[in-house]
Amino acid sequence: MGLFKGRAQGVGFTLLELLVVIAIIAIIIALLIPAVQRAREASNRLVCQNNLRQWGLACHSYHDVNHWLPPGGLAIPRLSGWKADKGSWMVYCLPYVEQGPLYNQITSLPEWSQPGENGIQPAVDDQILPVKLPIGRCPSDGVAGDDPSLTNYMVSLGPQCSIGPCGYDPFQKYCNGDLRPEPPENITPPAAYPGTIEPLTIPGYRSSPNGGNTDDPGLARGMFTRIGAKIDFASVTDGLSNTLLIGETLPYQNSDMKLGGGWYRQFGGSNVGTTIIPINYYTETDDGYANKCEHPETSIYNWNVSFGFKSRHTGGANFAFADGSVHFLSQTIDHRTYQYLGCRNDGQAIHDGW
Repeated sequence: MGLFKGRAQGVGFTLLELLVVIAIIAIIIALLIPAVQRAREASNRLVCQNNLRQWGLACHSYHDVNHWLPPGGLAIPRLSGWKADKGSWMVYCLPYVEQGPLYNQITSLPEWSQPGENGIQPAVDDQILPVKLPIGRCPSDGVAGDDPSLTNYMVSLGPQCSIGPCGYDPFQKYCNGDLRPEPPENITPPAAYPGTIEPLTIPGYRSSPNGGNTDDPGLARGMFTRIGAKIDFASVTDGLSNTLLIGETLPYQNSDMKLGGGWYRQFGGSNVGTTIIPINYYTETDDGYANKCEHPETSIYNWNVSFGFKSRHTGGANFAFADGSVHFLSQTIDHRTYQYLGCRNDGQAIHDGW
């Protein structure tokens, strides 16, 4: 018994030794946590890129069938304001991302085929919508991750004008548009159409209807508009590999997305991404609509700063290009180059190294 007792005492730890072991374990854990976080973010970024790739391929499939891209959003503003909502680009892509049954449910409702009627609200009323899309969210963005109406993906308007409601429009000059609130006579777009500033801030294109509110492809700078311009790949004279198609966004930093718009609505915010706003310009202030201009430089309600592409990836965001490829663009990208990547027909050379 004495021998065994001595051995038991001999292998025991003193308090000092125990503290040293705990300290070593703590150091190892501290070293491992950043590595685990980096590995998790790398995995999340791959998932996000795959989601974008699938949306890009869906746009190509839609184009193959219809000979133009899906509408960024479709409405009939001249007949019934913004009430005749016929859905966002995501609705039209549903059959090409293995969501055909959902698309059929939405489009089989009688209001869908009636031009002056809202085709989306009946689907909400019948609880067909909202539905969380399997490829609708980027896992790096954990905010409101269970909200089925939100998405992290937004189609590109390119360097489209986007004047806000606050009188603070620092990025309007990059669409080559002035701050005129009233449209010229005989202009088709229902929203204010700014005049073109001279000299151009960014050579290669002229001003455009704010917010992509036009059904005229000739007034669209990027690949989509908000109310259904029919844009095809043949109009991308700068080359599909040099033109942005879809990018990331943070839905709770966009008033249209955050306040019940939904990925499925024409005015839901997933179709108003303009490149005039720098990548990862964060708009995290929500003072309520009544006080929307109290902090205009970061307000979710100021469209001139909030309708941009952004992500929770360090240093930039992912984009699907018109050729179907997916690339990560740095938030420090040359701003002129970024505009040329957004515009489909500026005719300008793009700087190397984007």
